[in-house]
Amino acid sequence: MPPISVVFSSWTFDGTALCLILASAVLYGAGLRAARRRGRHWPLWRSAAFYVLGLGSLAWLAFGFPGAFSAQLRWAFALKISLLLFVVPLLVGLGRPISLARAALPERGTARLDAVLSSRPVRLASNSFVAPLLGLALFSTFLTPAFYTLRTNPLAEAVLTVAVPLLGLLFALPIIEEGDFARSSALITLEFVYVFIELLADAVPGILLRLNGHVLDGAGPVANGLAWFPSPLRDQQLAGDLLWFICEAVDLPLIILMFMRFSRSDKREARSFDELSDEEMDALADEHLRRRG
Repeated sequence: MPPISVVFSSWTFDGTALCLILASAVLYGAGLRAARRRGRHWPLWRSAAFYVLGLGSLAWLAFGFPGAFSAQLRWAFALKISLLLFVVPLLVGLGRPISLARAALPERGTARLDAVLSSRPVRLASNSFVAPLLGLALFSTFLTPAFYTLRTNPLAEAVLTVAVPLLGLLFALPIIEEGDFARSSALITLEFVYVFIELLADAVPGILLRLNGHVLDGAGPVANGLAWFPSPLRDQQLAGDLLWFICEAVDLPLIILMFMRFSRSDKREARSFDELSDEEMDALADEHLRRRG
């Protein structure tokens, strides 16, 4: 393992990550300014969470130790990608960017936002049945020679820097900003069970990396003269340990968020039923009986 001084002093430049961070910061800041002009109060702690925790964690992963050594160390790359997928989106989501957009945009802009959120591609990609499978597919490439290509190819690095956090947001935002991705409580129950099983499955690639006795990506030792560098097999095992741990560690907060989402949806549906008149309830019951034959 690297000395603490190396972990905190290592840095690199990532142009793609810098563009992504600057664009996100500017758009969020513009949203704050527009919301203020419209008389909408936005909690300071949400802004701080977005900038400090969300974009700050993204900056450390891209410019700090994980970014500096991701091409050379399998475990640094696994740490970077898993945190970009699971942790950064949750921290960015604390800033509620979609809710801020609703507070900042005029009616026409809100209608366009609703159209995008309700479009088939977004609804499909943000579905809790689809997004986790894409993450599992990504981690499964770590078991193939593609692991080396993803770590060392500059184009692959640029694509992953943008695509992985966006994929994580597609999974996290429907859970955090439940009102903008409304689901029935019955569907959320199915998603809850599915996500619970799938999140456990995400740890399988990490387990296989840890238990394999040979180097799966076929890459040899890195000759850089650093005494603390592990052997290729030990590097792979550390990558498996981290991937396994992170995939299991994020299960609990995500499951808690999904349970809260189910609770809010159930209360909303119960409230909508309470507001129905006796005639509307009778019509609803008749329709239900008719559909059952």
